Amino acid sequence: MEQHPIPTGAEGNPLSPPLKTQLNKVIRLSIPAILAQISSMVMQYIDAAMVGSLGANASASIGLVSTSTWLMGGLCISLATGFSVQVAHLIGGGREEEARNVLRQALLCALTMGLLLAAVGMSISGWLPVWLGGDSEIQSDASSYFLIYTSALPAVQLRQLSGSMLQCSGNMRTPSLLNALMCLEDVIFNGLLIFPGLTVPGLGLRIPGAGMGVAGAAMGTALAEWVTAALMLAAVCLRSPKLRLRAGGKWRVTGKCLGTAARIAVPMAFEHTVLCGAQIASTRIVAPLGNISIAANSLAVTAESLCYLPGYGIAAAATTLVGQSLGADRRDLARRYARLSVLLAVLLMSAMAVLMFMLAPAVFRLLTPDPAVQALGVRVLRIEAFAEPLYAVSIAAAGAMRGAGDTLVPSLLNLTSMWGVRITAAALLAPRFGLVGVWLAMCGELCVRGLLFLVRLLRGRWMSRGLEV
Repeated sequence: MEQHPIPTGAEGNPLSPPLKTQLNKVIRLSIPAILAQISSMVMQYIDAAMVGSLGANASASIGLVSTSTWLMGGLCISLATGFSVQVAHLIGGGREEEARNVLRQALLCALTMGLLLAAVGMSISGWLPVWLGGDSEIQSDASSYFLIYTSALPAVQLRQLSGSMLQCSGNMRTPSLLNALMCLEDVIFNGLLIFPGLTVPGLGLRIPGAGMGVAGAAMGTALAEWVTAALMLAAVCLRSPKLRLRAGGKWRVTGKCLGTAARIAVPMAFEHTVLCGAQIASTRIVAPLGNISIAANSLAVTAESLCYLPGYGIAAAATTLVGQSLGADRRDLARRYARLSVLLAVLLMSAMAVLMFMLAPAVFRLLTPDPAVQALGVRVLRIEAFAEPLYAVSIAAAGAMRGAGDTLVPSLLNLTSMWGVRITAAALLAPRFGLVGVWLAMCGELCVRGLLFLVRLLRGRWMSRGLEV
């Protein structure tokens, strides 16, 4: 986002840009981020379809550990946000050299965190499927998938950090394009590694493959992460007009920068742990229902991303706009950008929910050939469609609050909602209604969560505590 002098009135007070201009800015920053999220969704669909063609057990093996991989990825996002929000505030205040110093410190911390998470993940990969209550038929594949995925966590951390830095500098286009490219890389690597061979349609050309099955899907994703991380690092460190690193900068990690990052990242990490811990608990609830339910649950979660990933794109734009507005000491603009972002997310995700409800059968025919998984997946996916408008509120509002450095209270709201509503209700409903009961609990919880975030957004207290950078 380009920086311009803030227009002032006759008495020197800052003037707010017209509502149309503010909305256009939200949309302009949101579109590349939404496209990136959609490309991520497409990658998940392709992964699910490729693995689903191997059978219900293959889908179930990935579904069993998917919540654990989300936890690892969420911790990477937390650290990235802790530093990138500081960069948004510094750029908003015209302090670009200080922003570059924050980037240097963030790179050192990101590499350390990525290696630490990889070591932890790889060390528990052999026991994780057993802890989660997975059937003996899928434990080996689930363990292999998690082992390979976690070995790539340094790349995941560096990609997340670099992309967040570019976004908070106002550059949504580059990370969006690179994330889309990662989807293409993932398809190519998966095709070569999952199957014993591929035939190019229309050419009759046979390309040999590794035939690694589920492990090949993990390897394909890991390779795509490493390639994209390298490209993302080059974009932010060598080509970004505002963040390109120059000789003579400070690489020493300072207590102030690290403390501010911790203030943002630790509550976010706690939030991701709470959310993914609840997801893991949900997996424990689903696992006794059988492999059909595990596969349907995993694929339905993938299919639901058709609705909510665009909301996360808008949330990324909200983080940037709120952070830069507060960095320029424009609380009025920050408040308006937050509310416009929430409104846009609700409208978009509501429209996507209607499409998801109508297209659910076609989506599941794409994801799996198993009729039992298709039928159950369609039922639960249609339940979730009714929660999307309020889910949109929670996603976009959380993004705006992150831009203000407000991450503690949102994490507590998520803790209350997930454990107090979803897990409790799922445990009560699953024995009687099976997977349908689990998704009814999820639908109700997302509605409660959205209402909690809406109240906090409208009260405005999320801007009350300033972020010192």
